[in-house]
Amino acid sequence: MINKLSTLLIAVLLVGVLGACSEQASKEAEDAPTNASEPEQKEPAPPYQAIEPSEDAVPLKEKLSEEELKNMPEQEGAFSSDPSRAVPAGETLAKDMEDNTDGPLKNHRLVAYYGTPLSENMGILGTMKPEKFMKELKEQAQAYSNADPERPAIPTIELITTMAQRAPGPDNTYVSKLSDEKTKKYVELAEKHDALVLLDLQLGADTVMNQVKSIKKWLKHPNVHLAIDTEFRIEEGQVPGEDLGKVNGKEVQKAVEYVSQLTEENNLPDKFVLVHQFTEHVLTNKKAIQPTDNVEVALNFDGWGNSADKMALYKKYVRDKPSQYGGFKVFYNKDKPVMTPEQVVKLDPSPAIVNYQ
Repeated sequence: MINKLSTLLIAVLLVGVLGACSEQASKEAEDAPTNASEPEQKEPAPPYQAIEPSEDAVPLKEKLSEEELKNMPEQEGAFSSDPSRAVPAGETLAKDMEDNTDGPLKNHRLVAYYGTPLSENMGILGTMKPEKFMKELKEQAQAYSNADPERPAIPTIELITTMAQRAPGPDNTYVSKLSDEKTKKYVELAEKHDALVLLDLQLGADTVMNQVKSIKKWLKHPNVHLAIDTEFRIEEGQVPGEDLGKVNGKEVQKAVEYVSQLTEENNLPDKFVLVHQFTEHVLTNKKAIQPTDNVEVALNFDGWGNSADKMALYKKYVRDKPSQYGGFKVFYNKDKPVMTPEQVVKLDPSPAIVNYQ
């Protein structure tokens, strides 16, 4: 009788212990990742290093007067009945816009040098050897980090990858393409210096998407982004440089969505697309250009001439008809006078990209 009772008690205890173990195992299974056999995909690291402001750099808002904090620069609002800022001083995101990405424009300003190694007349890039070019680019970026230390600047190479020309060429596109060898040289230069690359497309008689797909392998690099030069997109019977071209925003949006898909499929850091516009007619249906959750968009005003006129036109094309972000081009040899970084960052909205030609 005692043996039977002991056996019964032992059995009960074993059931309890096994039940507790089973509950613990179930709880651990619930807490474990659902796809334990598959490695968790990590967020890609940013492929750039912003230039740190100097120790004595003063925040932009502390340097501005009450008038400057309240109103846009006088030259920008010269033809406006209301000089009030659309966004706070130093803010790069345009009014009523959002940025759902982790892209480089969100917390930084890009400072770019524009050009091609094939020509000294198309921008500063073609006027000096690569290492000297990077040295001067970093110095210019440093000036912007000091002008607005809350938005440190990222050095950026804007490389003309397809150049419009007046001869139709063998494929009748009026475009010559930079060799892969030379493109690779500048992509690797940027990687070496923790900088970014903007591959600039001058479309000629080709389509936006043909051009974008032709640089697909470069867009798969984490530090490479896209720029579209609208004025060079010509129609049949026209010639780049003689006839002013134009691009429909719907075509640009297809490129934005293509870059977005490429970014997602290849687990790339978020990217951006820059669209150049220097006058009203070169970009139609601008409202069609919209950012995605992994691609930022910026509209770059790239006219040259009198600085007061440029500021007023920046208001007309960028502030009053905003894209997500604004950009502003400075011409070292054509602007009068050449605006300083301190003047540029005070624009409304403050340019997220400043490129030099």
